[in-house]
Amino acid sequence: MGHSEPEIKGFLKARRAALDPAELGLPEGVVRRRVRGLRREEVAQRAGISVDYYTRIEQGRAPAVSDSVVDGLARALRLTPSEHTYLRNITLPRRRAGEPDSDPRPRVRPEIQQLLNAMDGTVPAYVYGPAMDILAWNTLGTRLGIDYAAIPEERRNSPLLVFLDPRVREIHPNWAEVADDTVAGLRAETGRHPGSSRVCRVTHELLERSEEFRRRWEAQAVQERTRGVKRFRHPEAGELVLRFEAFVLPADPGQMLCTYTADAGSATAEALKVLAGAASVA
Repeated sequence: MGHSEPEIKGFLKARRAALDPAELGLPEGVVRRRVRGLRREEVAQRAGISVDYYTRIEQGRAPAVSDSVVDGLARALRLTPSEHTYLRNITLPRRRAGEPDSDPRPRVRPEIQQLLNAMDGTVPAYVYGPAMDILAWNTLGTRLGIDYAAIPEERRNSPLLVFLDPRVREIHPNWAEVADDTVAGLRAETGRHPGSSRVCRVTHELLERSEEFRRRWEAQAVQERTRGVKRFRHPEAGELVLRFEAFVLPADPGQMLCTYTADAGSATAEALKVLAGAASVA
């Protein structure tokens, strides 16, 4: 089994280039540096492996990379926890070429949909699957901007909507930040589901159709944001400021529950009540 050579090479080269040798106390050397960042031999030395072995890893030619070597590379390259996990995933052995890829769209259990419905009066909520597909939602969730039931199932995907649906640019006043987070999240999904044809299809379509996606993808950022603040622009309710939390569903591999809440007593909390009322009337 081989590794995904372009992923490994692109990621390690980008992380090498992002480090400042002077900051790490490395000398300029006799030969002036021709490119930014660390040389291969410097990464290898910091990771405690041979230059030849590091080169084979970066080129995707190492048959198996141990956890201890991945940990050493993570320290050498000062990777974040998300980047460390991504590196571990992309250096795992992959499916042989020609092996079948059974990649059906996951189904959300009725009990989880019941939970979404129970939150409907006050908390917009969604379930995401591999490739950041939108698998389920409650009615208040659709009131924030897009009615997912009206979109073909194949297109219910957060990255596709962020970059290819102009409505999403209208919904998010900080669209560029949302776009950055979406690409970093999709790259993390690429590492988490290395054999997924769905992840590949979404990524390839966006690389072909969106220059803004392509530019961000080539930056090699990896980040899984499981909490934070998101802003929405609503035509009737105005600007909403919501805190999101993402929860892994242990009994449902690859699925994540994401909830949005407003600070108590805030203008957003009042606006959500109005939206919930409108949703119940509709």
